[in-house]
Amino acid sequence: MAERKRRPGKKKEPAKFSRRMKKKLLVMFSGVMAMLFALIGRLTYIEQVKGEEYEKQVLSQQGYESQSIPFQRGEILDSKGTVLASSVDVYNVILDCKLINEETYDLETRKKVKKYVEPTVEALLQCFPDVTEEEVMAALTEKADSRYFVLRKKLHYEEIREFQELESKVDKKGKKVNPNVQGVWFEKEYQREYPYGNLASKVLGFTTSGNEGIGGLEDYYNGTLNGINGRQYGFLNSDNNFEKTIKDPVNGKTLILTLDLNIQKIIQERIAEFQEEHRDEEHEDTGSSQTGVIVMNPQNGEILAMSDSLVYDLNNPRDLSLYYTEEEINGFSEKQQLDKLNEIWQNYCITYTYEPGSTTKPFTVATALETGKTREWYDCDGMEKIGGHEIHCVLRSGHGPQTMEQSLMNSCNDAVMAMAFEVGKEAFYKYQNIFNFGLRTNIDLPGEARTDTLIYTVDNTNDTSLATNAFGQNFNVTMVQLASSFSSLINGGYYYQPHLVKKIVDDNGNTVQSFEKTVLKQTVSGQTSDTIKGYLYKTVSEGTGKSAKVAGYSMGGKTGTAQKGNRDDKKYVVSFIGFAPVENPEVLVYVVIDEANVALEKQSSALATELAKRIFTDILPYMNIFQDEETENPEGESQEGNEGEPGTSEGTGTEEGGTEGEPGTPEGENPEETGGENPPEGENPEGTGGENPPEGNEGEPGTPEGTGTEEGGTEGEPVQPEHPGGDEYPSEGVPEAMPEGGDEAPAEE
Repeated sequence: MAERKRRPGKKKEPAKFSRRMKKKLLVMFSGVMAMLFALIGRLTYIEQVKGEEYEKQVLSQQGYESQSIPFQRGEILDSKGTVLASSVDVYNVILDCKLINEETYDLETRKKVKKYVEPTVEALLQCFPDVTEEEVMAALTEKADSRYFVLRKKLHYEEIREFQELESKVDKKGKKVNPNVQGVWFEKEYQREYPYGNLASKVLGFTTSGNEGIGGLEDYYNGTLNGINGRQYGFLNSDNNFEKTIKDPVNGKTLILTLDLNIQKIIQERIAEFQEEHRDEEHEDTGSSQTGVIVMNPQNGEILAMSDSLVYDLNNPRDLSLYYTEEEINGFSEKQQLDKLNEIWQNYCITYTYEPGSTTKPFTVATALETGKTREWYDCDGMEKIGGHEIHCVLRSGHGPQTMEQSLMNSCNDAVMAMAFEVGKEAFYKYQNIFNFGLRTNIDLPGEARTDTLIYTVDNTNDTSLATNAFGQNFNVTMVQLASSFSSLINGGYYYQPHLVKKIVDDNGNTVQSFEKTVLKQTVSGQTSDTIKGYLYKTVSEGTGKSAKVAGYSMGGKTGTAQKGNRDDKKYVVSFIGFAPVENPEVLVYVVIDEANVALEKQSSALATELAKRIFTDILPYMNIFQDEETENPEGESQEGNEGEPGTSEGTGTEEGGTEGEPGTPEGENPEETGGENPPEGENPEGTGGENPPEGNEGEPGTPEGTGTEEGGTEGEPVQPEHPGGDEYPSEGVPEAMPEGGDEAPAEE
């Protein structure tokens, strides 16, 4: 069969886009490209302009947490580097109740179960013995959705270590042994601790929650001791990885004090001894209403120790059990408890004011020397009638003729009243201001009392107030005020600002700030200072301050006994302020005993001088202050008249800033005895009841029987001291005429 030939067919031509279709494609492509460029533009805009805002929105929708990292409050160290206050790590036990209650699907039971509750509760009970199952289950039930429930507060690391070890324990393959213990974490913070309990409690103060200082240096330097909290930020990123950023905290700075731990211990122990020795002696109570002691370096204003008799445990500052019975405490209202606590917390040495008494007589004598208003001798007949008041001297029969030196030795009121009148009220109150009476010292402690309304001025004074102010009555001071002013009398005339902080260092030990001695003013000339030191040396060697004398040391000082408040109440403040050694004083001790719990006839400066002697006896060897005088017997009586003691010889300079009797005048010679008007020392001055010294006082210069000093004594019958010439007793007839009335000024807020 013939093969059929196929006809070649026509080739199909490829389909062609019509013009219409091309237009449509072009429009579509252009639209897509336009949208693409618009999207790119929008993304660029978001990135450049709105990026941060959108980032915050994204992060806020993801798992995010922020945790504060606490700073560590700075330490407080004594002058030798001993830690007095520190902040230690403590931990709060926090439950994440929502996580512990989380339900998961169990393949075996095919149900949702809370697999974290039982093992977590069991672990808590095992590691924290005081935690009960009831309280944990109550928290998981009542606070089921809480992420932050505080189960326990302020546990030390040793108390939480067992739980941490149990939670992180792994087997040999590295898998957790207790994977279902979940939802418990530990919040770190710091707790203030005071290693020495009540030591320097009035100086240090304490802190409350939130690192807020209450009282003392903790309060005054609160901003310095505090730091700045750090913070940890964390969130889950898009890959569910936890990312975090940490801003480290800035720790507080450390204070290095002028205070010496051992001297502080000594004065607190001696105060406590005094309070116990005289407990319940006159009535049921401690040895005094308050007893305060300041120890300072008179050459630079550094406070070496400071305390009063109402100390408290810094680690438990709200404990009243040391001073009140449980029954009394339970009977106090909330306000009464707070009042009692405030009374205990206040620092007597800076917060309370009182009439200083004869410890201010050296200032009156110094004013007379500086103004040139001096005499060779002053006649004391035992009483002056001024402004309608009969103001008695400490010796009712009178001391007779008194040199300026003897006026301090015997604490003669008549003599210093005469000095004040001759100086004149303008100069007298000018120097009271120079000595800083009525002004705050600005010591670096909170609560220093104001005394500006408790001191007379030229405008409101009269003859009575001028006379009584001359011997320390009818105006008020604080302890730190008098101690600082007195230091200027014995250091060459320089008034240094009292302070407790020597320097501030940072967390790395670098010094941030140093507090060098700050001279605020010059109160008296160096010549007057030397003269006053000589007078005060004789006051301790032979006068009213004899019972403060420590064998082997040259010492100076002045006693004081002042009535307080209503004169009819017979309440007294006795005091002694002393220093050693005389030529170049290295330490000053000021003791004030407010309302001693002893019989009226024992209300003398001997209470203060005996306490001061105990303190001096302990601290002088400790401070490596060497003996500069010979002793003549084992009982500790110092050898009088140590020849060659500069600035302390008998009769050392007197008038107008010192006369020919400069330091080194031979013993027995009195440069003031010119013209033969003043009886030589050792003889009984005229008007003291006889030509010879009273029995038992033979040879004591200017100290006849009955020598004492200020306010007190049974009316119409002068108090007779047990140790004539050694104690200062209250005088009589001192009017009550405070500028504004009252005994205390408000504390500076």
